[in-house]
Amino acid sequence: MPTLMVSISGIRGIVGDGLDPEVIVKFASAYADFIGTGKIVIGRDSRITGEMVRQVLSGTLLAKGLDIIDIGICPTPTVQYTVKTLGAQGGIAISASHNPNQWNALKLLNCTGQFMSPDEHAELKKFLDSNTSNYKSWDKIGTFSNYSEGLEVHKQAVLKMPFIDIEAIKKRKFRVLADCVNGAGYVIIPQLLRDFGCEVIETNCSDSGIFPRLPEPIPENLVDTMALVKKENVDLCVVVDPDVDRLVLITDKGEPFSEENTITQAVKFITSKQKGNVVINLSTTRAAEDVATANGCEVFRSAVGEANVVKKMKECDAIIGGEGSGGVILPAIHYGRDALIGIAITLQNLLEFGGTMTELKDSLPQYFIAKKKIETGSINPDKIIEILKNHYINEKWNDEDGLRIDFPDHWVHFRKSNTEPIIRVICEAKSSNDASKYIDEYFGFVSNLMR
Repeated sequence: MPTLMVSISGIRGIVGDGLDPEVIVKFASAYADFIGTGKIVIGRDSRITGEMVRQVLSGTLLAKGLDIIDIGICPTPTVQYTVKTLGAQGGIAISASHNPNQWNALKLLNCTGQFMSPDEHAELKKFLDSNTSNYKSWDKIGTFSNYSEGLEVHKQAVLKMPFIDIEAIKKRKFRVLADCVNGAGYVIIPQLLRDFGCEVIETNCSDSGIFPRLPEPIPENLVDTMALVKKENVDLCVVVDPDVDRLVLITDKGEPFSEENTITQAVKFITSKQKGNVVINLSTTRAAEDVATANGCEVFRSAVGEANVVKKMKECDAIIGGEGSGGVILPAIHYGRDALIGIAITLQNLLEFGGTMTELKDSLPQYFIAKKKIETGSINPDKIIEILKNHYINEKWNDEDGLRIDFPDHWVHFRKSNTEPIIRVICEAKSSNDASKYIDEYFGFVSNLMR
């Protein structure tokens, strides 16, 4: 079966097996009709299919009368930031994020540079179902322009972020290993680190467009990188996924800092400088909540997904937000997960902390997360969630995205998949043993419900 996946953020699939030119034309055409008129910012990650997708996409948008501003190979957050700063009517990032080489995607943005809201997505679908082409005549097609300075403009905004003392960071002369998995960050991440005065050792920072390993920045895919950290004797290592919206850190000892701690240390730093609300999703560690509360700030939980986090952040005027996958959102710059922002905060935080990355990790609240998934088969997962809700009706729960239940010593989140017949179970506790014990109990309980 074709691999094409359609979601609120756009389309994703394997090139030649679902994500084909006619599919790109169909969705680009519907997006153009949704936008109407004006400027569209486009950028892509480094994968070798990106140029093909870009040309098909550009031709369709131009034929629809839209003007294109092309940044070239750049992070998804650079596309988001450029839509905002240039006042464009929309943007498209060509990137399948952490998916392997054979995948690609169109990430569709609205006029604010954010992923579409559910209402906007519903409106777009109306155009998908339409049989009208609405292509323009020869004298009304759009114009095409390059915006090579987009990367530099984005980088300069990060260097001038609030609470960042660039001169003090330069004096510290951090020694940093940068692993960009040969993705869109292969130029801008080393440049940013050097602008902060870091001595940079590059690995997987070529323009080959081929990922040298599975690109999702999780520990099992970073064994070689962690070994290189020890060999090069660096202060820290920064790892980004192919489209540079997620930041993963490795300590000076070559051990995972953990993605959950990326957002935790960022929340701790920002809330120590400024009082305000914080938003994290329902599957993010309690540690982020602990550090924000300790700094006198209130924490709000959202459904999983960048668009949902951003929506909640706007509703409560949050000063920072993000997700436990390594995504940091700072609205002072823009409403989008941005690894560049995460790097700037990390360097300043480590500088002020005065210790090593290992010591910084140890200073954060210690929690352990366990994850499992339960196949539901023909059983409606919503029915299972409803039974769970009734069972835990007297506990502290949130049903905005599946069901999360908070207990004094742990929490559990039951969440159905939108693409598979499964329920994901995520549990966090103060020890690894407790996390494993609890998730086994919940797994058994749900399994019994389906018999």
